[in-house]
Amino acid sequence: MDEKKPNGKTIETEIPMGTVHPAALEPYRVRFFVEDEIVQEAEITIGVNHRGVERIMEGLPVEKANALTEKICGICSNSHVWNSVRTAEIGLEIEVPERATYIRVIMGELERLHSHFLYLAHGCEVLQHETFSMRVFYLRETVMELLAMIGGNRVQYGCGIIGGVRPRCDLDENRINRLKEGMDSIEEGLSNFAKRFTSDSIIMSRIEGIGVLPQKQALKLAVTGPTLRATGVPNDLRTRMYEYDSFDFNVVTQKDGDVKSNLLMRVLESFESIKLIRQAIKNLPEGKIVDRSWEMFDCDFIESYIEVPRGTLYHSYSLEDGRVRGSIIRTPSMANIGAMQF
Repeated sequence: MDEKKPNGKTIETEIPMGTVHPAALEPYRVRFFVEDEIVQEAEITIGVNHRGVERIMEGLPVEKANALTEKICGICSNSHVWNSVRTAEIGLEIEVPERATYIRVIMGELERLHSHFLYLAHGCEVLQHETFSMRVFYLRETVMELLAMIGGNRVQYGCGIIGGVRPRCDLDENRINRLKEGMDSIEEGLSNFAKRFTSDSIIMSRIEGIGVLPQKQALKLAVTGPTLRATGVPNDLRTRMYEYDSFDFNVVTQKDGDVKSNLLMRVLESFESIKLIRQAIKNLPEGKIVDRSWEMFDCDFIESYIEVPRGTLYHSYSLEDGRVRGSIIRTPSMANIGAMQF
């Protein structure tokens, strides 16, 4: 810690945090420049845990490469494998069965709940409100149980495969009933949390007008997902994904781009996820859940964009003799974390 008195009245302090810190959901290093208790500037260093997943994928059979993408992120493992198999499906011109598409949407929205609840719980923890934090973690536990019921694991569910979803991830009557009960329970608990959270004057005083990211700056820095929508930009890639064509949902926005807006984004989007899961359960089509009739052939570079809990996820690769070449993966966190210093 470095302290100095530039004018004899204020103390300017540099406080380093990271690369590993209990309040940080991602490994990054931050240098805070503080005057009294106010952060005047911040400098963020990202990319410190490079594991070379794209390089490891080089030359792997596409099915193995898809499975590897689940290891990129424990919070959004389904999102990565979904987009990776989606990339191959676009290139190989595979038509995914409608029932499989609905199951993918259910898994995607459950993972959105899982991610948003983790964000809210850690946010409450940083605000020193342990009770609110534990209440959200309790809601998240129901989501994790539902994910494990469908995929077999609490993390890395292995649901998506080229052409559909794995047979063990199909939904029978018992699983559908458990999903219905889970959504009812989560909605009730989330409603209670939202009312108590927004009516707590101490919490509101700590998050209103704090950490503001202006809309122009967010667009300039290519911020994405709920972080961008918290500045008032109604950009949600799900409105342009064919998987969501049959679903009705609202694109949630806030206007201030501060900590309050970001927290409320996760609360309100969680209600939309519950609504989407209920629609998928109610209208779940009959039929097969995987198309195995496709044939492998070489493909030039293929691209796929999907909306994941933290924003836009990009996957791209080419196929040569059934093997992956030139894989590129861009996660939304790279842009969103980098914007934090502004």
